[in-house]
Order: sequence, then structure tokens, then C-alpha cells
Amino acid sequence: MERIFSRDTLQQIGKTVTVEGWVHTRRDHGGLLFVDLRDHTGLVQLVVHPEQSDVFGAAEQLRDEYVVRATGVVVERSAALCNNRIETGAIEIVVSQLTVLNKADALPIQPFAGEAQAGEELRLRYRYLDLRRPKMQTMLYKRADMYRRLRSYMDAHEFIEIQTPILANSSPEGARDFLIPSRLHEGKYYALPQAPQQFKQLLMVGGVPRYYQLAACFRDEDPRADRLYGEFYQLDCEMSFVDDGETVRRTMEPLVRQLVTEFAGKQLLSDDIPRIPYDEAMDRYGSDKPDLRYGLELVDVSKLFAETGFAVFRRAFDNGGVVKAIRVPGGASLSRSQIDAFTELARSEGAGGLPYIKYIDGQAESPIVKFMSEQELSSLSDTLHTVDGDVVFFGVDSRARVNKVLGALRNKLADHFDLKDPNIVALAWIVDFPFYERDDATGKIDFGHNPFSMPKGGLDALDTDDLLRVVADQYDMVMNGYEICSGGVRNHNPEIMYKVFAKLGYDAQYVEAKFGAMLHAFKYGAPPHAGCAFGIDRMFMELMSEHNIREIIAFPKNGSGVDVMMNSPSSVDPVQLKELGV
Repeated sequence: MERIFSRDTLQQIGKTVTVEGWVHTRRDHGGLLFVDLRDHTGLVQLVVHPEQSDVFGAAEQLRDEYVVRATGVVVERSAALCNNRIETGAIEIVVSQLTVLNKADALPIQPFAGEAQAGEELRLRYRYLDLRRPKMQTMLYKRADMYRRLRSYMDAHEFIEIQTPILANSSPEGARDFLIPSRLHEGKYYALPQAPQQFKQLLMVGGVPRYYQLAACFRDEDPRADRLYGEFYQLDCEMSFVDDGETVRRTMEPLVRQLVTEFAGKQLLSDDIPRIPYDEAMDRYGSDKPDLRYGLELVDVSKLFAETGFAVFRRAFDNGGVVKAIRVPGGASLSRSQIDAFTELARSEGAGGLPYIKYIDGQAESPIVKFMSEQELSSLSDTLHTVDGDVVFFGVDSRARVNKVLGALRNKLADHFDLKDPNIVALAWIVDFPFYERDDATGKIDFGHNPFSMPKGGLDALDTDDLLRVVADQYDMVMNGYEICSGGVRNHNPEIMYKVFAKLGYDAQYVEAKFGAMLHAFKYGAPPHAGCAFGIDRMFMELMSEHNIREIIAFPKNGSGVDVMMNSPSSVDPVQLKELGV
């Protein structure tokens, strides 16, 4: 069989070929029938002459999306009839044999009418039809190409691909587990792995020098635009005899650069990938996954207003808070309704309001200007380097809340002013994450990421009553505002493992019940080790300039976590539940 599209199409002229595919369109032109036949490689025009009565009769019955096989001679079209919009536009096939392999009912969605012709829910219900769209075909092939590149790079750098168990144990990784009741051990449960974390560390104990896996991971988290419900894939890797994160970062950076430039054909903002401490990222960008393609940095202007009489600022200072500002070039053009919309965003993030100043014709204009002294306004302008046409937004509250509010505002402002160039990729490593964090809702201190990382300073770092000052040897890679990788230097010392849990009130029995296999393994000679995991889905989404992660997956669930095509989740037979003791 011939592929419909071939780069040597003109070399086929005069040859008899057989092609297979779907009927894209059928046209009757004065006794001649023209059929555009389509496969995954493109389109080719079939011509059926009435002299071939059997073939002509069969062709008259064809409808869109019928599956057919056609045999005929490749002929060159006249110059006037060439179709420059398709790769095979210079030739056509004069059909001598035609077989209908399968008929097709009227389609509930039209794959070639674009996404707008049917809502996402309907397209997901008939995903097998939606996959016929050229965009979806491209996504499937590009994803396969990305997988080949990942494996090629890892193999070339002496990583060994090893599959770890899917039926695993429940582990507090920071999200809810998917649990599987055991039929053979009633009342006990397997868990689908949130990540192969423990297994890959055990591989290091087992003498594996470098491990990797394109791993399926499962977390019962709410879906969103950049996160699928339930399952996702990551490039998981680990390196033994490594006790610093920089070794891992430098090993993996070239792979990401290759994916950006060679695979996606995009431009790196900078060849050098910056290392930004967590605290600095939060202070400058209001996020631990900042998009560096644009500025709009958060500037602490508290000192400028230390003696202010402006009650809003003064109240924040009296409560131990700060005042921070974002200068937005060209922002003075924002209308009152647009500023109101940004104010509502700030309120949704916990702010009481969104003070602002516009700079127009050399003047500072705002309802709040009358509460500020000339010295304060002059110092503010000098510090932020304001010019005509700018607007300055203020965040006023505790440092953490101001960072959160202005970080969300920064992102929305970049969208509004179209500052996110899709052809540019900005990468950064965020380092030195807090080992422990306080939950705002409960006030309880818990692990910031996971308990398997090494606190910087080892055992000595835990000799403190201020747990929020303990720094983890953890790092994330950020791509255009998305976290695409998380990693760390692992805690391979049982004594430290016991102590990091003890600081949260967990005793040794709890730790051994949850992580017994790994703890016991560490007692028999565990090398220092470190690693990371790249979120393949999220990284691929950004490299493809796609904003909905469901558009880069063959069979995703909808925004409610339901597979509307396969009707999953669904009820099961009570007999099955009885067998499982549920």
C-alpha cells in the first residue's frame, strides 16, 4: 500500500498504486466523480470515469468518512488544475478498482469543521472522531517524537530505564491516593503511585547508578487547565553518589534546551538558566513559578512611606505588613472598568482593594494622591522609574498576602497587555524551598514538598524551634510560568528521616509503618542520591503553545474527571464488591 502523501509524489506518475483511507469529500463534475481520499499523511484526489461502470457505481454510493481502498494509475494534473494547497496537488489517481471497506453513519461531530463546531464535552464523547482532526494527529505524532527524544537523551547519558510497580503502597505525597481494595487480603488496600519516589530511591540502594522511567502517576486532585484529572506522565530520574542538586540540574538542562530549540523550534530567552531562591522568587514575582518573559516585578516601597499619613498604608505597617508596587508601562490607558476588573481579581486573592496611580502629562493622578506628600510621590517615581503612560498598582497587607495578590495581578496584566510571546521560552530553576510550611487554613505546620528531601545542613538544621526557617535541598524548573520539573537531594540517612517527622509530632512507629522498606534499606549502605521528575504533559503543552492540557492527550477526562466516552467512573456489579470485601 502507498501512503497518500509522499515527498516523491511526482516520481509516482505513470505507476499503478493502491491507497486506503477515509472519504473526505465526493464531487460530481459532469459525469466525472472526484473523491478526496484522506489518511494520516494527507489528501489525494481520486478520479472515477463513467466508462468504469462497476467502479463508477460504487463511487456514486460513497459518503463522507466511508473507509475505502482504491487502485489506479497516478497521472499528472494540468497546470491549470493543480491544487497548491495540498502536497499531492500536482497529481491525481485514475481509479480502476474501488472497494468499500466500511460505511459510516452521519457523524455527530465534524472533525474538520474546527473546535468551534462542537463543545469540548461533545468532542470528548466522540474523541475517536475528534482525533481525526489534523491538529490532534499532529499532537499524537509530536508527542511520540518527544518520547523518542527523551529516551535517546537518557540512554546516551547512561540512565537505565526501569519500570516500577503500579500497585503500590499508600504514601503521603501531598495529594489524595487512588486506593484499590485487595481481594486476597481483605480490608487492606493497594494505592496507585503518586510518583515512583520510594522505588527509585530503593533502586539507588540496589546499586543502580542512574535510573529513569516515563512513569504513569496517579493523584486524586481537582483538574484544571494545566493538570489532568487522575493520571499524568513524568520523566522520572535519579542519580546515585550525588549529594548536590547542581549535578542533577546541569545533567538535565541540555535535554530541555534541545526540546525547546530543536523539537519545538522556539527561542530561549537566555542560554543561561538562572537559579532563583524561593524567597527571592516570591518577593520579586509573587510566585514560585514565575514567568520571566516579561518584567512587572514587585518592588517593596515600604521605606518610602515609613512616615506616611495615608491611613491604608499606615494600618498595614502597624500590623507588621508591607507596601509593594508594580509599575505597568502603558497601563495609564486602562479604563475605569478594566481597573475595576483587576481590583476584583485582587479581592478574590484576599486583598481589601487595589490602590493605583496613573502618570499622565507629567502628573500623578489617582484618588489616593491627595493622601501622599510631594516627597513620597517623588521618591516613588524615582524608585520605580515611572514615565508618562505608566500605572502603578499597590499591594498593602502582610508580605505573604501581598506577594500572592500582586503575583496573580502580574500574570493577568501580562495577559491583558499581550506580554507572553509564545515563541519565547523562559526557563529558571527555583531553589532553596522551605522544608516546612504553615497551612493558612488550619495553622498547622506540614511538609512543604515531601519528606524525602535532605534539609540543607542535614541533622544540624533541625536543631531549631523555628521550623519555617529550615531549607530543603529541593529545586523546581519553571517554563513560562509553569512548573515542569521538581527534584531534590534525597534524605538517605534514617536518623534524619526520623527527626524530620518527629518535628511534626510523628513517632518512629509511624515512620516505619509508612516508609519501613526504605528506612530498612538505608540501614544497609545507601549512597547519597538525588534526582528529579519532569511533568511531560505540562511541558509538552507549553512547547506546543497549547493552553488546554486536554488538547494534547489522546483520551482525557473532562473538567469534572469523567471519561464521557467510556462512561467512567461507573457503577460495578455488587458481586465484585462482595469479592473485595467492600
